[in-house]
Amino acid sequence: MSLEYNGTTDKADDGYSSHVHDLNEFYDTGHLTFLTMSAVLVLLMIPGVGFFYSGLARRKSALSLILLSMVSVAVISFQWFFWGYSLTFSRTGNAFLGDLTQFGLMKTVGQPNGSSALPDILFCLYQGMFAAITPALAIGAVADRGRMLPAIVFMFLWSTVVYDPIAYWTWNANGWLFNLPSYDFAGGGPVHISSGTCALAYSLMLGKRTGYNRNNGLPYRPHNVTHVVLGTVFLWVGWFGFNGGSALAMNIRAIMACFVTNLAASCGGIAWMLLDYRLEKKWSTVGFCSGAICGLVAITPAAGFVKPWAAVIIGVCGGIICNFATKLKFVIGVDDGLDIFAVHGVGGMVGNILTGIFGTATIANLDGGEYDPIGWVDSNWVQLGYQIAGSLAAFAWSFTLTCLLLFLMNLIPGLSLRVSAEEEELGLDDGQLGEFAYDYVEVTRQIGTSANHSETELATGSEKA
Repeated sequence: MSLEYNGTTDKADDGYSSHVHDLNEFYDTGHLTFLTMSAVLVLLMIPGVGFFYSGLARRKSALSLILLSMVSVAVISFQWFFWGYSLTFSRTGNAFLGDLTQFGLMKTVGQPNGSSALPDILFCLYQGMFAAITPALAIGAVADRGRMLPAIVFMFLWSTVVYDPIAYWTWNANGWLFNLPSYDFAGGGPVHISSGTCALAYSLMLGKRTGYNRNNGLPYRPHNVTHVVLGTVFLWVGWFGFNGGSALAMNIRAIMACFVTNLAASCGGIAWMLLDYRLEKKWSTVGFCSGAICGLVAITPAAGFVKPWAAVIIGVCGGIICNFATKLKFVIGVDDGLDIFAVHGVGGMVGNILTGIFGTATIANLDGGEYDPIGWVDSNWVQLGYQIAGSLAAFAWSFTLTCLLLFLMNLIPGLSLRVSAEEEELGLDDGQLGEFAYDYVEVTRQIGTSANHSETELATGSEKA
C-alpha cells in the first residue's frame, strides 16, 4: 500500500492543529480499527501475565504479582508519553538512540509513522502497549522476596535505559539492527530477550528465596493452576494483536501472522506436555500452558516472515528447548522461580535464530512491499549471523544495564531491593500490600494468632497459680 502525506505543518504548530487536508479521509478506517483493536488485545495480555505468574507463585505472594503487572501499565504509559516514544520512534536520531523532538508527544498526531497507513498517535498507542508489557514480563523476578517500591521505580528507569534503546535499534529506520538488517517482526529481542534477561539479572541480584535450598533445590509448586490457565488464555488471545498487529495494517500478511501464531502456540504446548509426560506419565496442565507460551514467544520475531510449515517447527523447537532451559537455573545457581529467562529469554533467542533460517520474502511481501531474500530458505546464508548478533546485543545490553541499575538502586536509602526475612516469611501480600488474594489466608492467620495468645494466657495463669 502506498500513501503520500500531503499535509503541511506551520513552523510554530504544536502538533495538535496541523493544517492537514482532512486526515479522516487520508487514513483508511479499516487500518485504524485493526490497529486500535490490536492495541487493546496487547493490553489484555498484561493482566494475563499477572495471572500466569500469580498462579505459578506461592499463595502468600499471589496478589502482589497481579498488582505489579497492572502498575506496569500505569508507570510505562506515563514514561512512554513523557519521553519513551520519542527516544524510540523519533524520526531523527543516530544509529543507537532517538532524540527528544517528540518529548511529551509534541507534534505527535497525524503524520504517518511506522507505516503509511497509521497516524503517529495510533502508532504511539500500539507501541506503548509493547513498552508496558515488557517490564511486566520481567518483574515477576521479585516473586516472594522483592520490595514493591524499588520494583516500580525500576520499571521506569529500566524502560528508559534498556527497552527504549533495544526497540530503537530493532524497529526505528535509523537503528543499527534495522539497517544490518536483523529481522524481528514483533519483539523477539526488544520484548522477550530483554525481559527474560532482565528477570535473570534481577533474580541474581536479589538472591535465592529463604528456604529454597531446604526445598532440595526444587521450585515451589504452583499454588493455583486455574490462574495459570486463565493467564495463558489472556496471553494467547492477546497475541493475535501482538503479532498480527505488527503488520501495521489490515492485510494478508497480518492474517498469516495470526495463523502461524496460533499454530506455533499449539505445537509448543503439545511438545512441552509430551516431554513432561515421558518423565512422570502424567498429563501436565502447567506444562501445556508453559509450552504454549514458549511457542508464542518463539514465533514472535518470525510471525511476519515464515510459512505455516515453518511455524510448526518453530513451535516444537520453542517448547522443547525452553523446557530443557528450565534446568539452567540449577546449573548457574540462580533462583528464577517463574522460569522467565527460560521461557522468554531463551524462547526469544530461538525465534530470532530460526527467523534467519525459515524467513522468506514470499511471506513478507504479502503486505504489498518488496523484500530482499531473508533466510536460508531464500539462500541468504549470512542472515543467520545477523540474527545471532541481534540476540546477543539484546542479551548483553539488558543483562549489563539491569545489573548496574539494580546495584546502584540498592545503595540508595529506601530503595533496597529485598524485603526483610520477617516479611518474606509473612509473604509479599501481607508484608508489602496488607491485602490478600484469598481471605482465608488472613482468617487462618488470625485464628492462629488468637490460639497462640490463648496458650500464652493459659501458661501465664498457671505460673501465677
